[in-house]
Amino acid sequence: MTGFGGSRGLRLLALLMLPALLAGCAGGNGALAPMGFASGASASYAELTDGGHTVPAIDLTDIDPQMLRQVVDYRTREPAGTVVVDTAARHLYLVQGNGKAMRYGIGVGKAGLAFAGNATINRKAEWPHWSPTENMMNREPARYRKMAGGMNGGIDNPLGPRAMYLYQGDRDTMFRIHGTTEPETIGHAVSSGCIRLMNQDVIDLYGRVKTGSRVVVIQGGRAADS
Repeated sequence: MTGFGGSRGLRLLALLMLPALLAGCAGGNGALAPMGFASGASASYAELTDGGHTVPAIDLTDIDPQMLRQVVDYRTREPAGTVVVDTAARHLYLVQGNGKAMRYGIGVGKAGLAFAGNATINRKAEWPHWSPTENMMNREPARYRKMAGGMNGGIDNPLGPRAMYLYQGDRDTMFRIHGTTEPETIGHAVSSGCIRLMNQDVIDLYGRVKTGSRVVVIQGGRAADS
């Protein structure tokens, strides 16, 4: 019987080993693991149970890695605990101090482009109630007019599992930071809503910020000091 001698034999051996090598790059379902994501990213966006609701896992295949939750270098004069929303960059930063921030990818709706400046998170809600605005019902009556009475919190609610409501003094700015039923819109401009995060991210952010936290919203400019 002929062995694997010579260059021909080595090539044959390599071909025989190729399936095993490829299997080592695959996940548990046999699919190749996505490239370019931070270690542990999939676990951060796995399915979870919250408040009696099941939040589905997020398929990261079509999500820009820059939109994933991660600690980044961030120079700013804002104190730790401040939320900075950079609508142009499609990023939200939670300042941690010492030149670091937790960064989240966001989607920006038309309402999210209508406010700039400083505000305070005066109210936080888990699985919030949602009602379409009059403008939304006028713009897309077939879609929104039937929801005029609002929608209770749940997995199909456009605000997602968490909402943070921004005020200036006692005045509600009508600007919200909330979840989304459309994670594929993160990193993009969207037709409606304010500032939306992936549901796992908005749950994470909600747990880190307090009522009374300062929020700085920047439109078309830079959020950090050079």
